[in-house]
Amino acid sequence: MLSDDDYIYDEASGEWISAAEARAKAGAGGDDDAAVVRDAVGNVLADGDQVTLIKDLTVKGAGQTLKRGTLIKSIRLTGDAQEIDCRYDGIKGLVLRAEFVKKR
Repeated sequence: MLSDDDYIYDEASGEWISAAEARAKAGAGGDDDAAVVRDAVGNVLADGDQVTLIKDLTVKGAGQTLKRGTLIKSIRLTGDAQEIDCRYDGIKGLVLRAEFVKKR
């Protein structure tokens, strides 16, 4: 059990905080678990949305380039606010950065 004099590393802020502050943050919790994912122009993305690429992207390991304007159907959000999981013909496990897509 931690006393109030102990310190804990807070990964969200990157700082050492007291145990009392950590308990207060955990109690206040709220909506922090659900990260809001936004596309390149600020639209909020959700599971199942369709997006288009705003930049040519070279896919590592696939030897393929996805061209600007390519439609990606039925995206899935990951736990990261900057990454989305999607499928595309011939590429398994495609993960795109949200900054390179625009909601359709």
